[in-house]
Amino acid sequence: MRRLEVHLKEGDAFDAVIRAVKHFDPIDYSIVRPEQDNRRLINVLVRDGASQELVDAIQSTLEGERDWRLNVIAVEASLPNLQTSTNGKEERNTQATREEILLDIGKGAVFDRDFAILVVLSTVVAAVGMNSGSVAGVIGAMVIAPLLGPILAFAMGAALGDIGLIKQSGVTLLGGIAIALLSGLALAFVVPIDLSSTELTSRAEVRLDAVALALAAGGAAALSVAKGQGAGLVGVMVAAALLPPGAAMGLFLGSGEIELGARAGLLLTLNVACLVLAALITFRLRKIQPRKWIEQQNATVAIRVNMAFWIACLLIAGAMIVYFDLGTRIELP
Repeated sequence: MRRLEVHLKEGDAFDAVIRAVKHFDPIDYSIVRPEQDNRRLINVLVRDGASQELVDAIQSTLEGERDWRLNVIAVEASLPNLQTSTNGKEERNTQATREEILLDIGKGAVFDRDFAILVVLSTVVAAVGMNSGSVAGVIGAMVIAPLLGPILAFAMGAALGDIGLIKQSGVTLLGGIAIALLSGLALAFVVPIDLSSTELTSRAEVRLDAVALALAAGGAAALSVAKGQGAGLVGVMVAAALLPPGAAMGLFLGSGEIELGARAGLLLTLNVACLVLAALITFRLRKIQPRKWIEQQNATVAIRVNMAFWIACLLIAGAMIVYFDLGTRIELP
């Protein structure tokens, strides 16, 4: 359930909004006169299945108007319990509105000092954990999961055809990966690398089952965000596909193991491609798209271009895995 607050002036636009609200059969609505002259506040309770359509209808109605605001608020509970919709239609699959998802995901696309610090800390924890063979240390790094935000923001930007969000999240993602690699590289000059650790060398074993893990992680993360649920636990899965191979690549390169570093880099590239591709497909299946028709066409083009690029990366990586037999267990002298 969502509560919509519409602040606007009196007049024709106000009457049009009221007609739109009534058309979508709200659970309840009320009209409040604030202290400001010639202003109205419309409070609407609407079922999740119709919330996005009503938000779009209100935006279309008020397009061209000035001095209005629409707030979307999630309702955790309402008493007495709600009955089935009176219009006889079955409730549609519930999910957060496009605006709520964009606001939530957009925070993860910001490259700032806190993001950089989280990447460094999680990389150090993952690198030390892998080098010492500590599974607990690797899991601890996964819980931080700083790279989940830009991955989902990039996919969301493509789903909406938002070039600005694509660029911002892309820079944040690349910056996060670069920081992880540099952190691992620097750590290799401080801590002696133990190549007998299976936790470390396993990140240079590139197998096709990594595709299944990354696709599942990306799809689950995107679905949880689309349904308005927390993605913290799913972030562990995403971190499992990104942070360990990224940290391992830095450790390998810093210790002079160029071949192992390249294999870890290939695993990292494979995982990024799968994560973004899975999130794109999930957002598309959930019909998360812009409101206007022309923006929908731009979004379709952005999705096709991105899917073609990431599928090409996936196919190239898969071909290299098969051709060079990169899934074999690492045996060091």
